Amino acid sequence: MEDREIVNRYWERDSGIIAVTAEKYGRYCMAIAENIVGSKETAEECVNDTWFAAWNAMPENRPDNLKAFLGKMTRNISFNRYKRKYTQKRGGEMSLVLDELTECIPDNETVEQRVDRNILIGEINAFLTGLPEMKRGIFVRRYWYAESVKKIAERYGMSENHVSVILNRLRKKLAETLRDREMKR
Repeated sequence: MEDREIVNRYWERDSGIIAVTAEKYGRYCMAIAENIVGSKETAEECVNDTWFAAWNAMPENRPDNLKAFLGKMTRNISFNRYKRKYTQKRGGEMSLVLDELTECIPDNETVEQRVDRNILIGEINAFLTGLPEMKRGIFVRRYWYAESVKKIAERYGMSENHVSVILNRLRKKLAETLRDREMKR
């Protein structure tokens, strides 16, 4: 079934569309959730929460890209679940992913010093657009889908060390790009 028809059925409040959505996008959303929360059971809960959130969001939203819409919902729900679970604890792949990115994105303490979220997103998107497809794929798989370095290495037929080096260089390049853009403002 085409995404446009799925969205229309959400708007029509056809409860059967949830099963169709789960069939079409369940594995995709499950992969995102599992990478973030690290547990199949918790990931299943996050994905079920995604279907509920999509049901509630659709009458107000008509997404142009249903896959991205559901992926973003799953990612946000999974991050929130992860944060609740690990508020006191640290560990796992997600902690590594977040730690790796903190060196690129400044953590400013005052509102005046904070980079506006939309501008930052635009800068990161421009950075990603300028990357070769493979490097962009590696970056997105690590920092959007929270895939492990091992899994990325297997996907691209590289050693884990090579993937780590690429990610390290990309983070440094992103940090440099963001610093340069900040200075030009």
